[in-house]
Amino acid sequence: MFGIDTWRSPEFLYLLLLIPLLIVWYIFRERKSHPELRFSGITAFKNLGKSTKAGLRHSMFVLRMLALALLIIALARPQAVSSKKNVNIQGIDIVLALDVSGSMRARDFTPDRIGAAKKIAGQFIREHPNDRIGLVIFSGVAFTQAPLTTDHSMVIKLLDEVKSGMIEDGTAIGDGLATAVSRLQDSKAKSKVIILLTDGVNNMGSIDPQSAAEMAKLYGIRVYTIGIGTEGYAPYPVQTPYGIQMQQMKVQIDQDLLKKIAAETGGKYYRAENNDKLKSVFGDISKLEKSKITVHQFEKKTELFFPFALLALILFVLEVSLRYLVFRKLP
Repeated sequence: MFGIDTWRSPEFLYLLLLIPLLIVWYIFRERKSHPELRFSGITAFKNLGKSTKAGLRHSMFVLRMLALALLIIALARPQAVSSKKNVNIQGIDIVLALDVSGSMRARDFTPDRIGAAKKIAGQFIREHPNDRIGLVIFSGVAFTQAPLTTDHSMVIKLLDEVKSGMIEDGTAIGDGLATAVSRLQDSKAKSKVIILLTDGVNNMGSIDPQSAAEMAKLYGIRVYTIGIGTEGYAPYPVQTPYGIQMQQMKVQIDQDLLKKIAAETGGKYYRAENNDKLKSVFGDISKLEKSKITVHQFEKKTELFFPFALLALILFVLEVSLRYLVFRKLP
C-alpha cells in the first residue's frame, strides 16, 4: 500500500508489542474504575437509552493507540528502494565449420557422425544466447549455410537441414576454414572463434589449410579443431543389391594438420571417438569461450516515515481535542 521495501531501523518495530499490553491494561482499568450506586428499583431508569457520548469515550484510547503505532512505524524509518541495472554484454562471434563429406555417415557414432555433430552443436548454440553464431559447411567445396546472427532458432533450423552428401564429395579443409574466416574478418567482437569439425584428410579445394590458418591468425581468430571418428575402422553403410549393409571403413584423420591449425591460431585440438566425448569437447570449448557480462547496479532509497509521523500527530491532536473539549471531566 505504502510501497515499503525495507526498514532503516527495524528494531523499533518490536515496540508494537506494547500495544496489546496497553489494550489489556486499559480493559482491566476500566472494569475496576466504575463506581457503584445502589437503588431500591430501576423503574425510573427504564426508558433511558444508552448515551452515545459515553460509548464514544473509548475512541480516545483507540486514537491514542493508532497514533502510537504510527509513531513507532515512523521511528523504524520505512524506505522505498528503486534500483537500476546497466548490463554490458561482450559476446563472442563463433562460426561452426562442419564437414559434411560422405564419410560423415559412418556409424561409429549414434545415429552417425553427422547426426551426432548436429545434435551436440545445436545444444552448444542454445547455450550461447549472447553470442553471434554462423554456420559453414564443406566437403569438396565450402559455402555459408548461416551468416553470423543472434537468431539462434534460424541457425539451428538450417543446421537441422544439413546432411552428408548434400554438396560435392571430398574434404576441402582449407576451403572450409577460409570461408569461416571470411565470415569473421570484419567482426568487431573482441573474441572471434572458429570450431572446425572434420573426419578426414584434406584432398580437395583451392586453398591450402596452412594458408587458411595464417589468414585466421592475421584476423585474430582462434580455431578449435575437432577430429571426429574412432581409431582404426568404423562401420559405414553401403548400398548393395541386397540393401544397405555395413562395411568397415578405415578412419583417416590428419591429426597433425588439425593440431598445427589450432596451435597456429591459439586454439586447441580435440579428438572425439564417441558421442559422449564429442559432447565433452563442446563443453570444454564453452568453458574456454564465455561471454563477458558486466552488471552495474544503482540503488536509491526514499524515506517514507513522514506520512506516518504526520498522521500520528493528527490523531494525537484529535485525541487531545476530544479529551479536553468533548469528554472534559469536571472537578
